[in-house]
Amino acid sequence: MGITRRADYLPFSPIRPPRPYFGLTGAKLNAWVTVACTTAMMLFGYDQGVFGGIIVTPDFLKTMGDPDPTFQGTIVSLYDIGCFFGAVSTFVFGEWLGRKKCLMIGVTIMSIGAILQMSSFSAGQMIFGRLITGEAFKINTATAPVWQSETSKPAWRGRLVILGMIMNAAGFSLSNWMTYGLSFATGSISWRFPIAFQLGFSIVLFFTVPWLPESPRWLLAHGYYEEGVSVLIALEGAHASIKDEIIINERAKILEAVRIERETSPRWRDVLKGSTGDTGMVQRLVLGAGTQWMQQLSGINVTSYYLPLILQDSVGHSNSLSRLLAACNSLFYLLFSFVGLLLIEKAGRRKLMMWGAAGQCMCYILISGLLSQSDSSNPATRARFGAAARRFSFFTMCSLGFVGREYHGYILRRLIVCPCGQKERL
Repeated sequence: MGITRRADYLPFSPIRPPRPYFGLTGAKLNAWVTVACTTAMMLFGYDQGVFGGIIVTPDFLKTMGDPDPTFQGTIVSLYDIGCFFGAVSTFVFGEWLGRKKCLMIGVTIMSIGAILQMSSFSAGQMIFGRLITGEAFKINTATAPVWQSETSKPAWRGRLVILGMIMNAAGFSLSNWMTYGLSFATGSISWRFPIAFQLGFSIVLFFTVPWLPESPRWLLAHGYYEEGVSVLIALEGAHASIKDEIIINERAKILEAVRIERETSPRWRDVLKGSTGDTGMVQRLVLGAGTQWMQQLSGINVTSYYLPLILQDSVGHSNSLSRLLAACNSLFYLLFSFVGLLLIEKAGRRKLMMWGAAGQCMCYILISGLLSQSDSSNPATRARFGAAARRFSFFTMCSLGFVGREYHGYILRRLIVCPCGQKERL
């Protein structure tokens, strides 16, 4: 299906100069888009880690009616059920709504979820808040990297998307240190404030996203030619104009890419049946989606959510020490993300991912062996501290080498990449 809207547009027709966004253009405008996108990713990382510290807070457990471990797991895991529905809704409606609308919808839903959680006095309200918060976060994290890549220059796209992943780790670390610091407070502030702190990220997004440019690729793909070219000019800089060769070429590249995708993109039914004529497409689809599934099955999310609880109940450390170790672990996770950023271009995606997966596997073997040799009556045994140390190694190897979340983007065509990315939560 070709592009039919505004077919009478002429590439050199007069266009009014684009209205400056925040009065800025070029690199400074790109910086504001980066602020919005990295804030969304940092918020996601923050929410991934915040409940790990809350679930071991005595006042929280008392307020929720002292739930048993099974019910505690239900409260925590329903967040991921929400993420699943968020992925499905983005897959269905994301391209129709556009990048900015998706982000604003996600931030609005997330804010409602955060308010419900911070004001909760019952397990039912907390569960509902967790559910809709998960849905909102998956909408945001499925949209922000795409918006970032489509509004940045080619030379910076890879680094800016990876910066978003690093900010995700930074948010995770921030939540761990915040819950540790507030563990010394008394009353409900020890768990209500960390949840309420999410609204600070929402405020940043509410005050930036509406006034930033929509993706020029999305605008051109949906027939908004004048608006799309205006955004390209604004992103290029104040010196750019409609007659600049770089603007003309960029517009032509985007429209050509859209045309090829629409004319040659296979149906999902044909892809799964292997009747597309491309024998390697199913293999690439399995590799792209499979690496994301395996990333989740590696236990990184489970360990993130429950690390303080694991260190307290399974390893035998005190509540305070468990929180401190979890916070220090999150700092290792963040720092080694930068090491992975330096190695990824030299070692390559596949090798780095294989090294990371092998390292995580070895950590699990050592953790199991050390705990089996520990003395359950003596929490201070060396084996238990060794098991805790191996938890640090696990997060280090994950941040250093497991690039499953980005791997599908390198081996799949664009119209397969986005749906494949949504399957991460399945």
